[in-house]
Amino acid sequence: MLHFLLKRKKNEKIPLDGILEIPHLFLIYFIYENFSSYSIPAAQAATKAVRLAGQQAHFTHSSNAGWGCILGQVIEFAAFSALSPAGGARRSPFGGLKDITANRAFPNAVRFLAAGLFETHKISLRAAALFATQQRWLLSHVALAHYFRPFDTVEPGVSRRSLGLLGPLLGIASRNTSYTLFEEAMKYGVLQTMDRPAVGGAPLAEPSQAALSLIALWYIQHFEALDLLDGGQRHVKFKTQGEGLLPVIQPVVTQGLLSCPELRAPGQLYTIFTWTDSGGWLMDRLIAGIDWNSPPLKDRYLTDIGSITYLAQTARLSRAHTSRKFAEAQSIGGLGWTGRPGRSTIWISRRFYEEYAEFQARKLLILDHALAAALNT
Repeated sequence: MLHFLLKRKKNEKIPLDGILEIPHLFLIYFIYENFSSYSIPAAQAATKAVRLAGQQAHFTHSSNAGWGCILGQVIEFAAFSALSPAGGARRSPFGGLKDITANRAFPNAVRFLAAGLFETHKISLRAAALFATQQRWLLSHVALAHYFRPFDTVEPGVSRRSLGLLGPLLGIASRNTSYTLFEEAMKYGVLQTMDRPAVGGAPLAEPSQAALSLIALWYIQHFEALDLLDGGQRHVKFKTQGEGLLPVIQPVVTQGLLSCPELRAPGQLYTIFTWTDSGGWLMDRLIAGIDWNSPPLKDRYLTDIGSITYLAQTARLSRAHTSRKFAEAQSIGGLGWTGRPGRSTIWISRRFYEEYAEFQARKLLILDHALAAALNT
């Protein structure tokens, strides 16, 4: 089926049944079918409509702006009260974190996300590498949110200057790190220059069509994971209404991510993999590789991986870099070998899995409430 996708003639119909039979091939299908659907003009038109909605839509960076992610409670976005569901409007079925983690289908949703996120980075390696650390991932969300709906006190538009201000202001990255991300995003086509200059004559940038398609895919992956929990149709709604929904939900989701301490500073094992270049891809592959058919072990999960070389090759990373990440996690009991290293199967600890799963659950809760609110506007 993958060979057919790559070699098919223009306008040749793709058999969807065949795609759905192969796990995660749907993701590649979406990119091929929708790569140019999230057009810059459409995004700009939707962004303009959002900005005209009122000043209350802007971010605030103050102590009373709802900076909290509370277990078991609905997430409140104080700066976005206009997006809260009205009486009788659609609300998220998940009121708190436990509503997601206690769902019987949640392990399937975690596995789906891990495999999907791992496969997605292969679609555009250079672009994905820009977001392969926790710090850059957050900063990229901030940049896109600022493009759609500016943060207060920072001039509108994505520029080297605005990103250099936002990184330190929000406690994400230094000014130099923010500058570097902007420059690399421009170099690899994630951002492209706009005709309109920023304050002081510096060039403004906007997300490229490729970048918009990748972020749309990221949202669809998460909405499909949510749909696995309750049989909903979130991913279908986003696929059909994405051009209008993306400018609305991206700022809300970004504030949710920034407002949650557990997402900004995740667990120790999660951090080992996500705080250095491309380590998150290794973590996604390890979680996706859990062998749920193997006999359960106390506080451990067996994976389908038996070689660091293989793990490095599948993630398209160097063996040296992969070995360093493996050794760090192994030193605190996060993973190991069932027997002789390199001659047996890799296991991961229950703690490692739970850190990863909780991180995904918190993201899903934020995204679900943001989508529910957006669909009611």
